[in-house]
Amino acid sequence: MRFKFLILVLPLFGAHSGLAIAQEGAAERGRVLFQQQCGSCHQVAQPRNGIGPTLQGLVGRAAGSVEGFNYSPALKGSGITWTPEALDSYLTNPAAMVRGTRMAQRVPDEQQRRDIIEFLKAPR
Repeated sequence: MRFKFLILVLPLFGAHSGLAIAQEGAAERGRVLFQQQCGSCHQVAQPRNGIGPTLQGLVGRAAGSVEGFNYSPALKGSGITWTPEALDSYLTNPAAMVRGTRMAQRVPDEQQRRDIIEFLKAPR
């Protein structure tokens, strides 16, 4: 009985660690993509605004809520909370999600969006 239990349970540990490794890989790819596509306007390493607001601690935060950044009225009044799903939609086409937003950069590739979102979710 104990042997059967181990046979059933041990693969779960491997699957869990495999998922963690995959997420780490996605976050690393996302870091590179973030630097290439987002880094000229946004920062995550420091809570400092640039052309765009800091994205440090973005996931779970209300849109338009970073102190000291001058958001468009459309984004500030959008009522959006930055969940992974909301970020995916916004990065696909910011202007379609929030008419009047000032962000023009799109990330049309689904895998690239996922990787960037994994990077943004990672603790700093």
